[in-house]
Amino acid sequence: MTPPPPRRRRAGAPERSYPRRGSVRRAQMITTYGVGSMVAVDNESFIVSGIDSWNITEAPTVYEHRLARVLGVKSFRLPPASDDTSKDGVRVRRFPLWHSCPNCNALQHVRGFNSAPGKNECGDCDEELVPSRFVMACAKGHIDDFPYWKWAHRKNRGEGDTGFCGGEMRLRTNGKTASLRSILISCACGVPEVSMEGAFRRTALSDLKVFCSGRRPWLKDAPTEHCSEKPRTLQRGSSVAWQPIVKTALSIPPWSDSQASRLEPYWADLRELGTDAGAIKVYLKAAAVRENYEFSVDTVMELLRAENHEEASTEEEKGKDHAYVALRKQEYKRLIEGRPETETGHDDQFVCEPPRASQAVLDPYGVIRPMLVKRLREVRALKSFSRVDTPETRTDVHEAELSLTPTDWLPAIEVQGEGVFLRLDEQRLDDWAHSVAVAARADRIRANHERLLRARAQDPQAVPESPADARMILLHTLAHILINEWSLDGGYPAASLRERLYASESMAGILICTATSDSAGSLGGLVAQGEPDRLAASLRSALLRSQWCSADPLCVESEGSGVGGINLAACHACVLLPETSCEHNNGLLDRALLIGTPEDLSIGFFNEALLS
Repeated sequence: MTPPPPRRRRAGAPERSYPRRGSVRRAQMITTYGVGSMVAVDNESFIVSGIDSWNITEAPTVYEHRLARVLGVKSFRLPPASDDTSKDGVRVRRFPLWHSCPNCNALQHVRGFNSAPGKNECGDCDEELVPSRFVMACAKGHIDDFPYWKWAHRKNRGEGDTGFCGGEMRLRTNGKTASLRSILISCACGVPEVSMEGAFRRTALSDLKVFCSGRRPWLKDAPTEHCSEKPRTLQRGSSVAWQPIVKTALSIPPWSDSQASRLEPYWADLRELGTDAGAIKVYLKAAAVRENYEFSVDTVMELLRAENHEEASTEEEKGKDHAYVALRKQEYKRLIEGRPETETGHDDQFVCEPPRASQAVLDPYGVIRPMLVKRLREVRALKSFSRVDTPETRTDVHEAELSLTPTDWLPAIEVQGEGVFLRLDEQRLDDWAHSVAVAARADRIRANHERLLRARAQDPQAVPESPADARMILLHTLAHILINEWSLDGGYPAASLRERLYASESMAGILICTATSDSAGSLGGLVAQGEPDRLAASLRSALLRSQWCSADPLCVESEGSGVGGINLAACHACVLLPETSCEHNNGLLDRALLIGTPEDLSIGFFNEALLS
């Protein structure tokens, strides 16, 4: 049989020239392709450069005062959205640097292929080069090319130990299987051909005396750092090769008011003036000339008092993430208090009010005073990122920096939408949670979660307690089944809805809101799901659906599912959501705490409501 001719570029195809542009949405610059991540453009691979290299001259400024104060910046900027006329842009650098040719199988640094200017081709074959599928990274965020030479010569170390044996390396696939065993590396110096099998073992590189290089290729001119972490082999497109650390906050009064939004650019100066009403009045008159807008001194004084109060409440919280806990408590309080539409202006960013219909129909479910959040703004900021370890599996994950030089801004996006806020009767919730059977089931999840955290922590003795308790697990699972129900009944894709949990000793609520800024987040109708009659029907339907799973009895009788067994009765057929909709990466879930088990229905918080 005659082999097919080698793949070559079609004659007459236009040559590409730098700079090359890829199509990435602004939202993806926060969640998928942020600083330090690898993005594929055509057949090439690049790493996104630090924010100190971005051109943001035309990027809009986003203000969210509470979140900016916690993150230590003045403001946020929307990631640049380049087009043919825009001067904005996100810069990238080629990575990984080792490539292979699919025709001659040559494997070497990209500079060794002698490509024509503006092209990424093998100089001998005119074939497009293929970036290395494998990289090595460590938990400190460093990343580098996979050490192919050392891997190929691992059984023949000695004279060529420095990495220069003089032979040309080759990479080929024998096509027998789709496993790493079929990817073969060879060298012209005569060493036996080896496969990539075993390269992903935790100690595979450290056994070869390959140490972390301390390289940060996403930061231009960044010096290499001394690093004692053991590097790991990762696939270039692996989810753990880049994990964003995103912090979010809702815009709530008084910072959501239209006048407060106009004052944000001047707030640093106003803060320095303190409580001097005279100086503030003079400053506002000058600002009014520039803005062509009259500012109120009383509004500024109210904002100053609110900020001082928020800072004091933040200092009272304890723990590593105390500032973010304080943000949630402030939001929880505002969602309970509400903000009627009659008291807000057209530009206000927070409208929250109770439904007008009687709420007695919700009493059997223990739901008290649901709130219709008719107008909502959420800001999501990229604080940093991690590699190898994720925030869901380790609490002491290292946060890699976004820039080499300090900046007073972070990239962020804002989502305008709507939502429904639910709160459970805390007395009834406490009585249920203190049940021996309920506590024992929650303790199983808690123990599994803490075991997972200790196993992946650098210091097992310093791991904080798991947030999993009966109250948190119940609220979390309730949010999941409601999102699934509303995605069927309300017309929303499940991925366009998002949960926001308020679960602690002093909070017992969930906010389900739109999660995307595209058309799927503006369909309308989510607020209508919060009307008491419709909400009661949705609750009953969702709970009835959760009584049976197509994976039962295995699902409901599970001793542990998910990563590390941190779920019990929860699987993709009943409770799990798209990961973008869940705050805990689809962990810490158990529908048995909602409806009970066949052996013990009493552990279900809503069991009596279903029987009535």
